Amino acid sequence: MAEGPGFKVSHRRRREQKTDFKKRIELIKSGKPRAVVRISNNHTEVQVVSYEKEGDEVITGAKSFDLKELGWEHHTGNLPSAYLTGLLAGQRAFDEEVEEAVVDLGLQMKQHGSRVFAAIKGLEDSGLEVNAGEKAFPEESRIKGEHIEEFKDNGIVSNFENVKEKIMSDK
Repeated sequence: MAEGPGFKVSHRRRREQKTDFKKRIELIKSGKPRAVVRISNNHTEVQVVSYEKEGDEVITGAKSFDLKELGWEHHTGNLPSAYLTGLLAGQRAFDEEVEEAVVDLGLQMKQHGSRVFAAIKGLEDSGLEVNAGEKAFPEESRIKGEHIEEFKDNGIVSNFENVKEKIMSDK
C-alpha cells in the first residue's frame, strides 16, 4: 500500500469501479434527466433519474421481471426482454411527462448491438428522446428474437409482439 504525503486515496465508489465521476458530472451538467441502464446476467433495469442536491431521485423505471405481469413467458436476460424493458420504462417516463433524457451507461462496456443498446432502442421507440445513434442499435430481427427462434422453436417472436402491443396500448 502506498504511503506518504503525496498519496491520495480515490473515492470509494471509484475504487470499487462503480462510478466514473468525471462522466457523471458531465451528464448532470446537461440539466436533463438521465436514462440509467444496468444489465446483469438474468435481468435488465432501466431507470429515469434526475439529479437532486440531497441525492438522485428516481422518476420512474422498469425491471425485466416486470414483463412477466404483461405476459412475457421467456428468459429475462436476453435481447428482446431488454428492448421491452426499455419500452416499458419509456412508457412510464411518458406518463411522468419526461420527454428527453441523456443515456448513462456508467462503467459498462459499450458494445454496439448489445442488450444495453436494445434497452435504449426501447426507450427511443416509446417516444423518449435519447442521445444515441442508430448504428449502435441491434438489428430489428434480433430485437424481435428471431435469432432465438431459429434454434429454439418456442414462440418468442409472437410473445414479443403481444407484450409490445400491451405496453404500447397503455399510451
